[in-house]
This record gives sequence, structure tokens and C-alpha cells, in this order.
Amino acid sequence: MSGPETSASGVGAAQSVAYPASPAARNRWVLERRGAKNRLDPFLPYAFLREEECGASGRLEPTATVFLTNRECPYRCLMCDLWQNTLDTRVPVGAIPRQIAHALALLPPARQVKLYNAGSFFDPQAIPPEDYPAIADLTRPFERVIVECHPMLLGARCLRFRDLIPGQLEVAIGLETVHPEALDRLNKRMTVDSFRRAADFLARNGIALRVFLLLSVPFLSAEEGLEWARRSLETAFAAGAAVCCVIPTRTGNGAMEALAAGGLFAPPSLSALETAVEYGLRLRQGRVFADLWDIARLSDCACAPARIERLRQMNRTQQIPPPVRCGACESGS
Repeated sequence: MSGPETSASGVGAAQSVAYPASPAARNRWVLERRGAKNRLDPFLPYAFLREEECGASGRLEPTATVFLTNRECPYRCLMCDLWQNTLDTRVPVGAIPRQIAHALALLPPARQVKLYNAGSFFDPQAIPPEDYPAIADLTRPFERVIVECHPMLLGARCLRFRDLIPGQLEVAIGLETVHPEALDRLNKRMTVDSFRRAADFLARNGIALRVFLLLSVPFLSAEEGLEWARRSLETAFAAGAAVCCVIPTRTGNGAMEALAAGGLFAPPSLSALETAVEYGLRLRQGRVFADLWDIARLSDCACAPARIERLRQMNRTQQIPPPVRCGACESGS
């Protein structure tokens, strides 16, 4: 584990820039570096799409993914850019079911549905609990319903929603990293222990667990970031995760650009993402997916299209294809 004074590239380097130590000051620091939000209609999802995801059986599961418009998450996570598609006020009761109905009417049939809301599904200021019965009715055709939630917001509302839907409920938690100092500085207001407690709550109540992990966490060097991605995969699976999604940390929210300018963040390489996903697959403890949204941003070599295609193959098959050979990458030029 990297200590607070280990190296200029480690977590201790945060002391050389004006990144605050207290959560309240960090909130202000993050907010001061934001741009404008997108203008949204509270009765329409801000996006929706059809995906195919490798299921536990090994077959590709058609998936309807709906990105819900709702109030911004109360947690000001350092790396988050999802706030750009959120509102400043709670949506009216009935708005979320209308959003879901709109998306599902335009998407082809699917076996599972992801209801992602740029925060926590069980935050009552984001998704009104009064809408749970209508949402459950809309998700009746699906075998699996996947939502996201912060560990601190899991509880009775989660169990109520579980009891309303006929399919399997799966909750995605953004653990991000198990490096304790880096996790604290992400301003997520959670710890590895609180993640484990949340995972245990889900397991005891028959709810599946999906975990989001970051590759290239701020304040860590590239080598440290890859090592802690490996440790984070191990921890997530040990806690009972059925799925781990490895997300390359990106710029785009103002705060990350500020850290990059101070030498405290750099996005990962495609080869590092391949290495992290391969490691997770070799554990054989659950499915591992690379988040390929906007993946072209990581393209820095002529081999990038082949690497991206290899990552797609790993996502679809959960197998490890032959490596991409590239003289330029391997020589470091």
C-alpha cells in the first residue's frame, strides 16, 4: 500500500496542490470547477439504448438500458461527470415511469433492463418511492432489473422495490478502488468496510451485486493504479459481486482537468485496460466487463482499433483472445 509520503507519483502528491482535506471543502472545490449542465426534460430519459451483455450462462443477453433524468446525486464525487445530465430539483411523481415507458416503447424486446439514474436509485429525492409500483409494472417483462446505488442509501426502500418486481434485482455499487487514501480523496463518502457491509446486506436479501471499478485512479501512478485495480477486483469478487465493470477514469468534469494539470491524474492506456480485464477474467469468480463508452479517447497508437476490438471480444465472450502485438507500444515509442 502506498503511504502518504511514499513518492511524488503516489497519493501523498496531493499535498502539493490545493486539493482540500475536508469533505465540505472538497465539495466546494469540485463544484467550483464545473461547467454548465445540459438542459433536460423531466419527463424524458436523457438517453436509452439496446445492449448485448454476456450473462452468467455465457449467452448474450439483450439489454434495455435507460438513463433516467432526475435530481443530482448529493455526493460530489471527484471524478463524476454524470451530474451534467441531472436536474436541480426532484422530478414530479409519475415522471420516472413516463421516462421508462417512453424508452421501452422505442427499444426492441430484451431480457434484462438497466435503470441508471446518475446517482442512487433508492435516493428518495432522485426516484420518488411513490413511483416504485408503476416502475415495477413496467419492468414486469424483464428477467433482471439492474439499478445503481450508493452503499449509504441501501435499506428498506431497496427491499420494498425488490418485493415489487417479479424478476431478479441487481444493484450496482461504485466501489471505484480499495486503496483507502485514494478512495477517501474521491469524496465518495464511503469506505471499503461500508462497501462490504452493503454487499453483505444485498447477499442476505437475495439481491445480486454488480461493482464499478476505476482504472487510473487520481493520486496514483500508472503502475500503482493497475496494481490497485487488481486488488479491487479481488475485493469485489470476495464480497460476492457477480459482475465487475472496469471503467477507465476520464476527464470532462473540470475537476479531473485540474488534477491532470497538476500531475495528479493521467488517463490509462488501452493496454492497461486490457491487462486489468484479463486479470479479472483469470480470477474466474464472476464476469468482468470493460466500459467502452467513448473508448476512442484512449486511442494513442495505430494498434488502438485492434485493442478495442479485443476488449469487445472479452466483454462478449468472457474469454481472453490472443494479445495484440504492436512494435510501437512494446518499444515504448
